[in-house]
Amino acid sequence: MKYRNLLVVLLAVIMAGAGSSAWAHGGRVRLGVNVGIGGPVWGPAWGPVWYPPPYYYPPQVIVVPPAPPPVYIEQAEPAAQPVQAQQYWYYCKSSKGYYPYVKECPEGWQKVLPQPER
Repeated sequence: MKYRNLLVVLLAVIMAGAGSSAWAHGGRVRLGVNVGIGGPVWGPAWGPVWYPPPYYYPPQVIVVPPAPPPVYIEQAEPAAQPVQAQQYWYYCKSSKGYYPYVKECPEGWQKVLPQPER
């Protein structure tokens, strides 16, 4: 029983010295009495035993609404004014015919408005 207690204390001291961050704020090894099922055990006690365990808050829930869909605005094309292009027929007096049926006109072509069929 003595060897077991000595071994536990020795292992505890070795483990305390093994961690480099354990000595960052100075040594904090406490000796105390732990009463358990097997009876009182003498050895180091780590951490404050008189504080309650810390309360862990639940994670904060962040709700992000989805982005609204993009809005497309279609601009209407400006209404084009129908251009009534005057299309002329070309008449030749000497051959008494119209272009393209008459290919050449020696005195020049005369512009005339198209006549509807009768």
